Amino acid sequence: MMYHNEQVIQAFNLYSKLSARGYGEKNELRLYLADDAIRGLVDQFAKEVDCAVISAGDYIYLIPISMGSIFHVSNDTIKRTYLPSKAVNLDIYLMYVAIIILFGEFYDSYQTIEATRDFISLEDWLISINERILSLKELGIEELKELEKEYEYNWVSIVEKWDAMDDIKENVKAQNARTISRMSFLNTVKKFLEAEELVRDIGNDEIELTEKAKTIIQRYYMELEYNRGILEFMYQLDKRKEEEKDAGHF
Repeated sequence: MMYHNEQVIQAFNLYSKLSARGYGEKNELRLYLADDAIRGLVDQFAKEVDCAVISAGDYIYLIPISMGSIFHVSNDTIKRTYLPSKAVNLDIYLMYVAIIILFGEFYDSYQTIEATRDFISLEDWLISINERILSLKELGIEELKELEKEYEYNWVSIVEKWDAMDDIKENVKAQNARTISRMSFLNTVKKFLEAEELVRDIGNDEIELTEKAKTIIQRYYMELEYNRGILEFMYQLDKRKEEEKDAGHF
């Protein structure tokens, strides 16, 4: 397709606004929605930096779709901004697992295209993570090590990291400020997701997904190309557990 110089300039101006903040109001970027040629150019600009442009709610977002994108939030940035000073990459991998499980709770273990619930409590999120980490442990270290080769994910260390965290007990009124608890870890993940406008705090220790999150999940998170099969692996543990339970009845 041949583009006029004016179209290229208009498209680049729109892309520049998106790249500067990562988002823009639809009213401000209405030309992106109204003109197919300009939208095509903006999408091409985004693709050149491994990003995609998505429309969600009242906003249009520029989101990175690969680790190599210059707009991807780096591990160092996550550690410096959200995690304790001694955090390592393993903390980030555990964050990713927690996020996978959180999103899966909204999409019935990624079996549905539309969200099946409106909100979730931090406690239910914690319970869900506990269940899946337990399922990982039940596979045994040797099998987990074999799976690490396939998924390039350090499942053994993730299990050990989660086990090392202390649960908050209701009968304990005060805890050492340095104690790393599972719930405080989830609050850290929650802050990251809020900063990225993926979840919204609705009070009572409950959160809901934003329209931005729903669009990203439906368009990218469920695609094998982007999640390296980790979603399927995490949630096939549920199926495997059910099959083993059914087999035990015979």
